[in-house]
Amino acid sequence: MPPSSGTSDSDAPRPARPTGWEPRDPTLSTPPSRTPKRRPRRLLRTLFGLLLLGTLLLAGAFAAGYLLVEIPPANSAAVAQSNVYLYRDGTTLARDGEVNRENIRLDRVPLTVRQAVLAAEDRDFHTSRAVDPKAMVRAAWNTVTGKGRQSGSTITQQYVKNYYLGQEQTLTRKAKEFFIAIKLGREKSKEDILQGYLNTSYFGRNAYGLQAAARAYYGKDAEDLDTAEGAYLASVLKAPSAYDVTTHPENRAKAVARWNYVLDGMVGEGWLTRADRAAARFPTPQTARPATGLSGQRGYLVQAVEEYLTEHGIVDEKTLAGGGFRITTTLEPAKQDALVQTVEEQVMSKLDPASTPADRFVRVGAAAIDPASGKVLALYGGVDYTRQYVNNATRRDYQVGSTFKPFVFTAAVQSGAQTQQGEPITPYTVYDGSNRRPVEGWNGAPYDPANEDDESFGELPVGAATDLSVNAVYAQMAVDVGPGHVRRTAVDLGLPGSTPDLTASPSIALGAATASVLDMATAYATLAAHGRHGGYSLVEGLSRDGQEVAVPAPASRQAVSREAADTTTAILRSVIETGTGTAAQAVGRPAAGKTGTAEDDKAAWFAGYTPELASVVAVMGQDPESGRQEPLYGALGQARINGGGTPAEIWAQFTREALAGTTPRDFELQLMPGAEEPPPDLPSPDAPDAAAGAAASAAPGTSNAPGIANAPGTSDASAAPDASTAPDASGAPEVSEAPDVREAREVREAREGPEGPYELGEAGPGAAPRSPRPPRGTPGQ
Repeated sequence: MPPSSGTSDSDAPRPARPTGWEPRDPTLSTPPSRTPKRRPRRLLRTLFGLLLLGTLLLAGAFAAGYLLVEIPPANSAAVAQSNVYLYRDGTTLARDGEVNRENIRLDRVPLTVRQAVLAAEDRDFHTSRAVDPKAMVRAAWNTVTGKGRQSGSTITQQYVKNYYLGQEQTLTRKAKEFFIAIKLGREKSKEDILQGYLNTSYFGRNAYGLQAAARAYYGKDAEDLDTAEGAYLASVLKAPSAYDVTTHPENRAKAVARWNYVLDGMVGEGWLTRADRAAARFPTPQTARPATGLSGQRGYLVQAVEEYLTEHGIVDEKTLAGGGFRITTTLEPAKQDALVQTVEEQVMSKLDPASTPADRFVRVGAAAIDPASGKVLALYGGVDYTRQYVNNATRRDYQVGSTFKPFVFTAAVQSGAQTQQGEPITPYTVYDGSNRRPVEGWNGAPYDPANEDDESFGELPVGAATDLSVNAVYAQMAVDVGPGHVRRTAVDLGLPGSTPDLTASPSIALGAATASVLDMATAYATLAAHGRHGGYSLVEGLSRDGQEVAVPAPASRQAVSREAADTTTAILRSVIETGTGTAAQAVGRPAAGKTGTAEDDKAAWFAGYTPELASVVAVMGQDPESGRQEPLYGALGQARINGGGTPAEIWAQFTREALAGTTPRDFELQLMPGAEEPPPDLPSPDAPDAAAGAAASAAPGTSNAPGIANAPGTSDASAAPDASTAPDASGAPEVSEAPDVREAREVREAREGPEGPYELGEAGPGAAPRSPRPPRGTPGQ
């Protein structure tokens, strides 16, 4: 053991402590644990990585969505438009199509109305982007959580929803809307987007687009809206049904509050002055009306207008069916209403099918035309378009009967025709009106027409034969004129060349042709216009999407000479004064007309005119189930219905009411040579044949002369043309004045039709050579 050093072990020096070592706290039993410092950093790096990955995924998804989602074609509902039909005064007649929409250009929308829409829907539209992400997220969240339907926020997004997509509330549709809106905002101008939005938004009352809404709420076009009205329409965009104060008056306070919000927004944006804001008054809209549709007469009118546009090559049928047309017709609402009311009073209100089976068959068609312009002013097509589809005003399947006879006489004067004995045909030319008298000079099959009720009239002048509608006389006259000439004249006056059964034979005179009511009104209007014909017109203006479409005006020409037309008018005046059309005297002003009855009394007609208005009325018989034509015996409580009865009464009442408030005008007639007074070779009262002459002179329809009416108020020039206008001895019209030259040329051109030219006095196709004219005084003359 080593020697002691004199010190204990406890006093021995201890080894040095390592630098930085801290003595342990004696109060602790175990040394403290050390927390790692790298764990938070790893968490941050993880979160950052996830954020970056999410951003990349979102960016990729955005890029993929932008590249993959294309702007689709417009949905069919967004581009569907109705055709809008207007009366001549601009009031709405009807709309066709299922969607009540009429597109309008933005420049036709008043600036304050545009600004009202922006104040209601998107005040930052012109400066903001196409999408609002915050609004998109909010709308998506509310959709997912079931908090209700939410708006796409910006006008661009709403336009995308309306025009390209649909109204379903799904995340898929929202995503498509987002990408399409972004693309659309880059490819289209703000003006184009706003125009599209205004034309596709729903405003309630079945009105799609601002134009339809303006008509539905205020009865005017969008371009005529004022600021207050525009602000109201902008207000209803949020809740179209709830904010319609006429159908939901209980919501008026909310609607007015919304309207105030819009106007205040306009003031805030500097679009409306405070003074104008203070002056604004809430514009209560008109009462909601049911959709016009095509019920009643509207369907017939629309059908007639469509046929006019397509048959005249103005618009083809496929384009017209595409919609979007604004069509201003020639129809006048007052005259249209008068015609409908007259038919209702004279016919429809009197029908009693339960007790009178024949009343089931009654149909009525009517048309009225302005002779000066050829414009159709009123039409009656049937009881109701939704109940009876066939248009009685334009159908071509009923015989026109004796309303055709005036065309035969017009052709006689026009062609300078003569009888088989060589006598010129005038109102005083005597014919044999015996029943079943065979026609002479016809090379075809024998023809011996019966007069009505098989009545024989013996010899009588043409005027009286017109008053009494004698078939035997007019069948012979058709042969004398030439059936081909008669047919040509009827076409020149206005009947279509394709009219069924318009055959060049003696029967043409009795009205076997089945022209429409409108066709006949056109022809009678030509007579009223002194022989000038331009065809009828049903359309006055046409536009599509604000662009005008040309509507050619019918070219007017002298279809027949004035003397031919006016002399026909003279004998038709007598029909009303003392003939079969006396019921038409109720019109209370100078008028001319002719009655007609179809074979087996299946239709009764009256065609007539005043200087201001030409109208034709037909009462037809048709079985509503089989469609078969039926006689009208017993209908309306009458044993028979003929043209001088109900049709003439309808014509007189309608014409009187249509012209009410206008000064009656007399016809200014220029008659053919020999029409002013009886020719000197007619039997005198002291002659051996005085009995026949007296019978003719006393025939109904005569006063001083047989069968031709005196024309009170007619100018002396018309009663006896002066030397400058009277025809010369050869029958050729004097051509020293420009109007006469034009008339002669136009009449000559009218004769040079597809059937070949003809000369005055020439027998028509199918007629046999005439016998030489016998010397005067021969028995029977």
